[in-house]
Amino acid sequence: MRIGILGTGMMAAALGGRWAAAGHDIAVAGRSPDKVRALAGELGRGVRAATVREAVDGADAVLLAVAFDGVDEILRVAESAGTLFGTTLIDPTNAVEHGIGLHRLPTGTSAAQHIAGLAPDAHVVKAFHMFPAAHWSEPAAVRATVPLCGDDPDALRVTATLIRDAGADPAVLGGLDRARQLEEAAGFVIGLVFGGFDPRAAVPHLPVPAPAA
Repeated sequence: MRIGILGTGMMAAALGGRWAAAGHDIAVAGRSPDKVRALAGELGRGVRAATVREAVDGADAVLLAVAFDGVDEILRVAESAGTLFGTTLIDPTNAVEHGIGLHRLPTGTSAAQHIAGLAPDAHVVKAFHMFPAAHWSEPAAVRATVPLCGDDPDALRVTATLIRDAGADPAVLGGLDRARQLEEAAGFVIGLVFGGFDPRAAVPHLPVPAPAA
């Protein structure tokens, strides 16, 4: 696939590296041309430094790998270029208070729905927000399950493929109206971690039902 990555931080580097290793065509863009060039050079394997417009134009999927506070600015640039129409826009952001995990947006909405409002022509999928970037930059001891939700079946299919290519299993939980629940789950985990607790010990290990015959 052709993948545009908006952002040059740890998540951009980690997932960009996984997807480049899987053979995808990656274009990286961000606010700092120097950081964009540095990340593209670090990832190698034909990863290109690009402008925001170049990264999203014709992309099969776009990863919004910026902090939530930077979402509005970078999407204004992408939307003004008119190149997000019909594009799968993957949202891994966490709009929560640092170290506490409380959601920053009013009850009844989510970061993913906010993003969908900023990019109404794109197909937003919530995914990759539960694990820190380090999980994707290092070999994982246990294969992860990535919950995702979105309203467009093709966008969910594209994102599920990229989840598998990152070395994890996708778990589609419904439409974008489930995004708030997924984001609150991440806030719950973040709050436990910063409180000094292991979130794995706070979630019961239940047997998975066998698939129906």
